[in-house]
Parts: sequence; C-alpha cells; structure tokens
Amino acid sequence: MGVSGEKIWVDGGFVDWADAKVHLLTHTLHYGLGVFEGIRCYRTDDGRSAVFRLSEHIRRLFDSARINLLEIPFSREEIEEATLETMRRNHLEEGYMRPLVFIGDGEMGLNPGGNAIRVAIMAWAWGAYLGEESMERGIRAKVSTFSRHYVNAKMTKGKTCGDYVNSILAKREALLDGYDEAIMLDTQGLVSEASGENIFLVRDGVLRTPPLHTVLDGITRDTVCELAADKGIRVEERSLTRDDLYIADEIFLTGTAAEVTPVREVDHRMVGDGRRGPVTRLLQEAFFSVAAGRDPKYQRWLRYL
Repeated sequence: MGVSGEKIWVDGGFVDWADAKVHLLTHTLHYGLGVFEGIRCYRTDDGRSAVFRLSEHIRRLFDSARINLLEIPFSREEIEEATLETMRRNHLEEGYMRPLVFIGDGEMGLNPGGNAIRVAIMAWAWGAYLGEESMERGIRAKVSTFSRHYVNAKMTKGKTCGDYVNSILAKREALLDGYDEAIMLDTQGLVSEASGENIFLVRDGVLRTPPLHTVLDGITRDTVCELAADKGIRVEERSLTRDDLYIADEIFLTGTAAEVTPVREVDHRMVGDGRRGPVTRLLQEAFFSVAAGRDPKYQRWLRYL
C-alpha cells in the first residue's frame, strides 16, 4: 500500500497532496543530487504527540546540504516549524516526516547552474519499517556483495539522495535471496552498516558498533549509545569484521524508520539463541519509553506538536 496524506509543504506554503508535483526536467530526478531526512513523531503516554529529536534531524539536513553545496533558502527554525506544521495539517498523532531538499528544473547537465534549490516536507503514517513482528522475533540478514560508499568516493556524513542507489541494490539483492535486509561491508572488508540502518552487536555484555568514518551518523544510533551508557552497558566504537557478526551474542539495527530491530540470523548463522537478546530488549524498551515521554531525563529530545 502506498503512502498518502492531505497536505505537503512546498517552498514555503502548503499544497494539496495530489497537487505536489515537479517538472520532468527537475535536476535531482536525473542526477540524484539532493538531501533528505527521516523523522518520527510518537504519541506519548499523556495523549500528546512529540517529534523525536527534531533539532538534530534538521541540523543534519543543513549539514548534508552544505556538504553537497546546496544553499537551503530557509532558516533552520523555519524548516523545524514547517515540519511540525506538516504533521498538524495532515492530522497525524503519529507518523513519519520527510524533508527533502532538491534542485529544480532549468539547466541540464552535471552543472545545475542557477536552478532553484527547492524544499518539500511530507508526512504520513508509517509503522515498523521491517515489519511489526520483527521487533520481537528479529530479522534475517545477509552480507551484501555490494560495498558501502568509501569516504573519499562519496562523502558519508551527508544523507544524500543519490547515495541510496547503493542501498537499493543491496536491499533488492537481499530480498531476492530470501532475506529481510542487507549488511554492507566497506571497501576494506569491514562491517559498515545495513542498507538503511546502523548496526550494533553484543559480545560478552559489551555493545559494539562501527566507527563513524564509513557510516551515517545516525540519530537513533547516537540515542542508543547514550541510553546504553546510562544503563551501565559498555559501548565501543571499533572496527568489526564479518566473522564478528557470526559469533555475536546479539545483533540489532537502528534507524529512524527501523527504530531498534533485532537480527536473528546472518548468512544462515543463528545469532545467539535465534531471537531478541536481553541487551537488545533492554535498549529497545528504553528507546520506546523515551519516545513515549516516560523518561523525564530525555524530555529535551521531544518537541510536542
């Protein structure tokens, strides 16, 4: 089922969902240079709705734009407020928001010239990215034949539209081979991330995740690292090899869409007991507790509608 909604914010104002259209010569459509964010809003226990870590997401959007030489024609404050208002205009208590910065039509070729830099913000209802049952049962993953972007081939700190061709190829390969998700290695053969998620493993009670030089600086990744430290779990950012995955006690993926999703199998090798492990469950519960507004220490991460 496709996504749908009522209103989309485009270049400073709202238009009906069906009227949010672009020209076929839109530069980003042809060449992939654009940036975006994925943001979630949760219904909290007191009945209100709160956007999770909105400021951090919008900061990363502007960082991504700077990396790619895109000048966003709005301030960070304007984009934050427009994101909140998009949720309100679509009458959503919970949902997913997608700010998108793209190059409009005009010049063609690799130099976009003076084409306008345009901004749109969409919102829709979106459940668990990898399936509701996966949040407890876990998913099956395979190590992809496609390598993740190398830092000097394509800068990895930006959330750039065209980068996701790499992710799509890996994801489709995994699905065609009967798996749920792909785990990608960098060009040195070290574990990088999944097609759209950061990766963590647990070994002897220690939480490990690849360093940032070949992975996106995920906001859910950062959240989990802080929550783990608060729970007294040692967190290590270190290089991980493929066989580290095979002997891990637990593995899970993090991302705004995927939230905290356990992995029960990698390349036909069962992870731990083949189900969600205790550390994964603890961090998963802690994450959703924060998102629901139950932990006063982390109220700073919630922006109420």
